[in-house]
Amino acid sequence: MPAIRKIRKVLKSKPTLEGAGVHLKRAFGFGEAPQFDPFLLLDDFRSDNPAHYLKGFPWHPHRGIETITYVLTGDVEHGDSLGNKGVIGSGDIQWMTAGSGIIHQEMPKGDTQGKMYGFQLWANLPARDKMMAPRYRDVTSRQIPEVKLPANPSASPLPGMAPL
Repeated sequence: MPAIRKIRKVLKSKPTLEGAGVHLKRAFGFGEAPQFDPFLLLDDFRSDNPAHYLKGFPWHPHRGIETITYVLTGDVEHGDSLGNKGVIGSGDIQWMTAGSGIIHQEMPKGDTQGKMYGFQLWANLPARDKMMAPRYRDVTSRQIPEVKLPANPSASPLPGMAPL
């Protein structure tokens, strides 16, 4: 059995306004980034109030990083300078590699009840990849494998693995 590691630090998320006035909670970012390298930022956006997210993230640039956005509930419209556009819905992931530079927008729309939940992680690209060509990929919920956990919590979720 692997050794149990001790928790080194507990961070409390901070309410933050980003984009054109989107209310979110920043789990970590900027000041704490050296501790989490290569991760730069983790934002949790979760609201039942469309006024907290509808203004979205109008056109803005990124360079040298990757952003990974996972939408739990609601829809986000995406557009970028590569010509990609579309909607990321509940359970979908948007993976954007900014590389040498990309301009994009993310406009949250929420769901039919006005809920918009998700999170976004920024990852620093290795120095050798910072000037690579930018790219974009969306991954729909249908493409993401699911692991069904057994009803018995002491049973292993996967064959050949020890229980948790």
